[in-house]
Amino acid sequence: MEKKFPLPPFTEVTAREKVQLAEDAWNSQDPDKVSKAYTEDTEWRNRSQFVNGREAVVAFLTDKWQKEKNYKLRKELWAFTDHRIAVRFEYEYQNAQGQWFRAYGNENWEFNEHGLMQKRYASINDLPIAANERRL
Repeated sequence: MEKKFPLPPFTEVTAREKVQLAEDAWNSQDPDKVSKAYTEDTEWRNRSQFVNGREAVVAFLTDKWQKEKNYKLRKELWAFTDHRIAVRFEYEYQNAQGQWFRAYGNENWEFNEHGLMQKRYASINDLPIAANERRL
């Protein structure tokens, strides 16, 4: 069976490691690499969009990073339990017209015993910013 370390149950140290690994993977902007952290039947809510299954994750992320140029993400551990992690995050990106945005949000993650994320619920808000307001 496929495993993605660190495995639950999480400690503060392993939860922080899992968050950092997720940040690094998403900043790679490699949909295939990112998708390997999720179960084959993963369930997502991303804003108002529902994404189900690893193949749909790849398609979603491919589309996302084609639209969101110069993407840079930061994640921070908010809370954790045995097999769940909550993070807050912010990321910046440029749209096709060159407008910069900063997105803020929270994610709730649930993992199976093999360390793969089976559920991801993300609430995200975008704020237009000027290029000189960028922090990331």
